[in-house]
Amino acid sequence: MTAHEFVLHLAIGIPAGVLASNATEWFVHKYFLHGLGRVKNTFWAFHWHEHHNLVRKHGGYDPDYEQPLTGGWNGQTKEVAALIASVIVLIPTAFLVPGFFLGAAYSSLNYYIKHRKSHLDPEWARQNLPWHYDHHMGIDQDCNWCVTRPWFDWVMGTRVPYVGTEREARDVERARKRAEATAERAPANEESLPMAA
Repeated sequence: MTAHEFVLHLAIGIPAGVLASNATEWFVHKYFLHGLGRVKNTFWAFHWHEHHNLVRKHGGYDPDYEQPLTGGWNGQTKEVAALIASVIVLIPTAFLVPGFFLGAAYSSLNYYIKHRKSHLDPEWARQNLPWHYDHHMGIDQDCNWCVTRPWFDWVMGTRVPYVGTEREARDVERARKRAEATAERAPANEESLPMAA
């Protein structure tokens, strides 16, 4: 292969690898993480039963991402294991279509970095990955399957905005009122407790 052919392979292969990875991200999220993930005691159950519960409970934040990768078998380490396995499966393509392999390997690393950051800093996710924030915090958690880029949600018609909508504004206002009501009740509850002798 000449240098010109190699550069052409990279110029076509890298974007093809990134595009294929986005399609895979959509497919795996929809059919494995949510489809099979709803079935308890499967490998994929961590996503729906652990990750989604934690994120909804903590307003987008997932404490598993605070743990070191050596900290045990949790949602984060299962995600990393699946991403590493996907890159290992693609190693033969590195020799046939190196640009495609590089695009796909980059996409796996990019997925982990962005997904982790989005669940350590939900406000960053709301600003920079609104489609993923919408997936977790919106009305319907069975849409907005893409994490890194919303491309295949657009293609498949599964991109449903939540950030910046009237619905989000109503939900935020309702949550604010609930928090205020809880704060107002807390001192009253403390006053009604009997004093220790």
